[in-house]
Amino acid sequence: MKEQKNNNEPAMHEEKETKQWFALHTYSGYEDAVSRYLRQRIDSLGVDDRIFNVIVPKAKKVKIKNGKRTETEEKIYPGYVLVEMIMSPDTWYIVRNTPRVTGFVGADSTTPTPLSKEEVDSLMMKMRGEEEAGFKVEFSVGELVKIVDGPFKDSDGKISEIDEAKGRVKVLVPIFGRDTAVEIDALQIQKV
Repeated sequence: MKEQKNNNEPAMHEEKETKQWFALHTYSGYEDAVSRYLRQRIDSLGVDDRIFNVIVPKAKKVKIKNGKRTETEEKIYPGYVLVEMIMSPDTWYIVRNTPRVTGFVGADSTTPTPLSKEEVDSLMMKMRGEEEAGFKVEFSVGELVKIVDGPFKDSDGKISEIDEAKGRVKVLVPIFGRDTAVEIDALQIQKV
């Protein structure tokens, strides 16, 4: 038996009490704050049996700074927060009225559309680093490259080996008239 809804609430199927992932649109830069606010609301309103998980999707990225490789954590989808919940009028209201939440991702900001299992699995793999390691070696053996960072900066060379797992390449650089293999980070070279 379905209840009659007012015009401000989305039509929901009450008989389908399964937990699903939903994407929330937030003000950009406030994703962590929204996550914190929502967790506080879940605790204070006692709805942890219907709103289970709040995640700001982040992944580790590798960058070169001052010749050193550093790992940073970056948001995969800036302006979005994921929530695992059982959709009902009261959980919709709690989430939708959390400060800095602009709406659910869906046909419009008030009609939530759950994420597919494939989308969630793919996103979780990215977050755990099981997909791409934050960088991809987009070069091939024999390709001419220019070294843009490190002790051999501004030298040209030819790639002789690629280690995609570590993100490193061996470049043959002419030193004293002979090709010398230099192992460097793939982020330190660019195509000529």
